[in-house]
Amino acid sequence: MNQNNLLAILRQNRLMQTQQQVTDFENALAEIANNPEQQNLSAYHLILDGQCQQPEVMFSLIDFLESFDIEEQIAAFIKVVPQLMINAPEWTKIIHDRILNDDSAFM
Repeated sequence: MNQNNLLAILRQNRLMQTQQQVTDFENALAEIANNPEQQNLSAYHLILDGQCQQPEVMFSLIDFLESFDIEEQIAAFIKVVPQLMINAPEWTKIIHDRILNDDSAFM
């Protein structure tokens, strides 16, 4: 499946209100993780939603975001912070804290 379709599945299921939505989200994220595209890094961030019913599953998206080079991740994060602050303020804070606590931040 192509990245646009997988991103659409993530967006459609990001609230994870049912077990099927959780499964669809996890499957799409796993498929994206097998072939991540750096140009979609901002879009991956925008999947985060403060209304998500399964935060432990959403943390798998955070882990995926952290798999990118830190400089790429920071650039994408800065680009989407205004929108993230509206849709996912707690997730925004979590990403920010994790970037600041990354080993590379201490060098």
